[in-house]
Amino acid sequence: MAIKLSQSLKQTQNLMMTPQLQQAIKLLTLTHLEMTNVIAEEMVENPLLEELDGGQTAENKSEDEYRSENIEQQNQEAVTENFDERPMVSQDDFDWNNYIDASESNTYVPVHQKTDLDDVPNYENIISKGETLAEHLEWQLRMESLTKAELDLAEEIIHNINDDGYLEYSFEEIIAKSTLKRDHAFEILNIIQRLDPVGCGSANLTECLLVQAKIMEERSPLLETLIKNHLSDLQNKDYKKIAKTTGASIDAIKDTAMLLHNFHPRPGRLVAAEDTLYVVPDIYVHEVGGVFVVKVNDEGVPRLKISGLYKSMLKASGSGNGEAQEYVKDKLRSAMWLIKSIQNRQRTIVKVSEAIVRQQQDFFKKGPEFLKPMILKNIANEIGMHESTVSRVTTNKYMHTPIGLFELKYFFNTGVGGGKNGGVDVSSEVLRSKIKSFIENENPKRPLSDQKIAEILSKDDVQIARRTVTKYREMMGIESSAKRKAT
Repeated sequence: MAIKLSQSLKQTQNLMMTPQLQQAIKLLTLTHLEMTNVIAEEMVENPLLEELDGGQTAENKSEDEYRSENIEQQNQEAVTENFDERPMVSQDDFDWNNYIDASESNTYVPVHQKTDLDDVPNYENIISKGETLAEHLEWQLRMESLTKAELDLAEEIIHNINDDGYLEYSFEEIIAKSTLKRDHAFEILNIIQRLDPVGCGSANLTECLLVQAKIMEERSPLLETLIKNHLSDLQNKDYKKIAKTTGASIDAIKDTAMLLHNFHPRPGRLVAAEDTLYVVPDIYVHEVGGVFVVKVNDEGVPRLKISGLYKSMLKASGSGNGEAQEYVKDKLRSAMWLIKSIQNRQRTIVKVSEAIVRQQQDFFKKGPEFLKPMILKNIANEIGMHESTVSRVTTNKYMHTPIGLFELKYFFNTGVGGGKNGGVDVSSEVLRSKIKSFIENENPKRPLSDQKIAEILSKDDVQIARRTVTKYREMMGIESSAKRKAT
């Protein structure tokens, strides 16, 4: 009897753990106070999370102990980052002892800085007016190079998005008012959906989650399949049905489904306009020897580690699959992801802040009138992140500087006055400041017209049209020269 040899290819889907940044998406959107509250809640709900050394703070350690601990942490983080590149495998084949050992690196030790009390801002002064979802989207939209027709459609879309982030009317009804072709209109919708919060402007939950899945740095075909075809099956925990349809293992499906916990089914709710927000700086900028140094605010952030008791339980029980074992494994994953997410949040905020400081040196040295034009893409390209990530970091995050407290998004402004006119680009924020200053110092009996202000600006090589002055004056709520004239 002849033996027939044959070769066959079998396609399987293995989920690579996404970069730690993906696990930190939720934390990136939170203020400092909100983050500490989330950590406190997680510590109550997850028994595997413990506070290091019973809450001992970095200030209680000697300088040598603190330096040694930081070096050890850096070495451990390198192990963690390598671990993130491993493919997920079946729990039956997974070496949980090695997994537990790797989790030794998952200790979040905040870098507490001793802060001079004179440097801490007066909390009566650190308040900020909230903004609406539409205002937040329009702020980002101004940094896109759009034609008038494109901008008109974009604004029409934005003003038809409800508080949850979804379109109130069908997109077909909205584009019926536009002069753009249908395919072109969908390109504009796609731009809006990728603004922060990602997913706003979607028609339904599936579309909203898909948009969020597609901006992941490492896209997961399995995740997108689950969103398109199996949301109801996930809700019913019918993993066998999903496995039969997709060919993926149940463990891969469960691990992939956990990524959905980082998505926002109602992205619009991430931006809420409130009357007054009391803010705590996330970043402190100090001038040291003529150099501006960025320090993250770790005040009030617990020093976290994985519980030694539960790690011992997992090691002792081996790779069993009992209910208690599964519970501990799930909690271990959640605890590790939280710790790494905190690490990533703080590092990302520092990374973005350092890039802002590098690009805005004149602002920090000479004052707000020297703010340079800068858009999200400038920082995103410099640090190798998606623009939506930079937007999350800069929203509701505040920087305490030697010249005042500023929201990070304050530093992002489009350039005005340059381009083909041969003038000098200034930021829109600086232009508003200049116009306001001219008007405040004008002769009340002979107030400056918008045309006159444009002519004065042209002497500084800021070439703008009269209608541009009118636009910025009206944005600041300042009346026309005729109404300002003293009688």
